[in-house]
Amino acid sequence: MYKLYSMQRSGNSYKVRLALALLNLPYEAVEVDILRGESRTPDFLSKNPSGQVPLLEVGEGRHLAESNAILWYVAVGTPLAPENRIDRAEALQWMFFEQHALEPNIGAAYFWLSLVKGGRDLQTHSLEDWMERGYGALQVMENHLKTNAYFAARQLTVADIALYGYTHLADRCDFDLSTFPAIRDWLARVEAAPGFVTMDWRPADIDDPASIAAGA
Repeated sequence: MYKLYSMQRSGNSYKVRLALALLNLPYEAVEVDILRGESRTPDFLSKNPSGQVPLLEVGEGRHLAESNAILWYVAVGTPLAPENRIDRAEALQWMFFEQHALEPNIGAAYFWLSLVKGGRDLQTHSLEDWMERGYGALQVMENHLKTNAYFAARQLTVADIALYGYTHLADRCDFDLSTFPAIRDWLARVEAAPGFVTMDWRPADIDDPASIAAGA
């Protein structure tokens, strides 16, 4: 069984929990509060020297970091990971986009404005840049979704999960999604997927979620 080290309020951690739930894959959840320094202990750093969550234990002494790498690892061989060469490349393209255009802006704004007490005052110099670049990333997504239901392979894939993680939190950190109707419709499609769980969900909350892998 997998062991997942994650933080409940982390968008990157949620991406992995969501994929595991959609695939109905059992795992042991270990909460790591990065705000309390729990990812900087000698024990955790021995597992992941970068001191970040999520972190997936895939075997004895084998740990995999970086949320999007973990998504690919758990999704290979399932409908969430495209098999067609171009579909797979397009999914990766959007996952790279998520990490360089979406997460550094909307993710950073969410962290400082929603999780860190007094974070708005500490990051006033960065907020304007986050908003400008974050809205730019949302517009790129909106333009794609005007003519596509999903981001790759014409179906729900790990690319959608990667992008959903922080996009669905945008309204918690000053971003207004009212002018992005295609994104709002896409968010609803993701949330309608069999086995979908919210960010607040914990593994013990349900016994047998519907599985997208089983075509439920």
